[in-house]
Amino acid sequence: MTIAVTGATSMLGVSLIQQCAARGVKVLAIARRNSPNLSRVPRGAFITLLEAGLEELAQINPDVPCDVFYHFAWDGTSKEARGNPLTHAQNIRFTLDAVILARRLGCKAFIGAGSQAEYGICHGTIAPETRVDPVSAYGVAKFAAGKLSRALCEEYGMRHIWARVFSVYGEHDGKETMIRYALECFRDGRPARFSSASQLWNYLYEADAGKILYLLGERNVPGGVYCVASQDTRPLRAFVLELAEICEENGLHARFEFAPPDNRPSVSLDPDVSSLIAATGYRPETTFRAGVSRMLRSLLKTASPEKRGGGRIDRLPGEAAA
Repeated sequence: MTIAVTGATSMLGVSLIQQCAARGVKVLAIARRNSPNLSRVPRGAFITLLEAGLEELAQINPDVPCDVFYHFAWDGTSKEARGNPLTHAQNIRFTLDAVILARRLGCKAFIGAGSQAEYGICHGTIAPETRVDPVSAYGVAKFAAGKLSRALCEEYGMRHIWARVFSVYGEHDGKETMIRYALECFRDGRPARFSSASQLWNYLYEADAGKILYLLGERNVPGGVYCVASQDTRPLRAFVLELAEICEENGLHARFEFAPPDNRPSVSLDPDVSSLIAATGYRPETTFRAGVSRMLRSLLKTASPEKRGGGRIDRLPGEAAA
């Protein structure tokens, strides 16, 4: 199997490429030109790196026949940009350009990265067939990109999989995420402040996400929508408490507080992954404790001595469970 992937420097892109590299699968890795994160992309004889922006997908014609096309690249993923309709309207067009490129490469399947944001504010289990009601421009555009790319794939006779990704975390986490924020606060000796954190949440470690996405392409799974998440759903507060516990066990003083509950609607994540497990036969292998321990070790290693707060950087608890 040979794959092509846009967003090769993203958390999903790097994790997928690592899975391919471990299996000797050839990869055409497409990354933004002059991306500051190019060093993240694994290198090797099986990997061809192509620097091209989203706006170039319609023009490039690499001479690398591929079987499966993964589209992860997306502009405007920061909190500030997620509400920009014009940015996300362009992303819809770029997704269709990715389908056209996939056809040009001879791909038999197209796998796009959707989002839990497509569902909007839900209270209850979220399955692939759950009614979507996005509340952000980002969520609206992801849903539109999924529907329109499916229509184009059907026209081309290409299998279409829309992977609605929930909360993936890991060493390549963005700085705006709750886990990264909490770990940096605890590492630096700063108090962390959270909402009431009473909603249900679900976390999936990046390596597990990469393997799931690889299997969606490697196996001839039926086209359709899949929820990409773990089976570990619990109140968000429980995840925060476990984060603090891990940090305390490693010599850091975890100071934090929760806001009192309010009546404002909030997103609650309780994904149903039964169809994903049935299609791939895969269950995530990395516990939350093991994944967070790896993140903490990485943050402690890269921190200046005055920011380590006495934290150790030897093997952290939970790693053996991965």
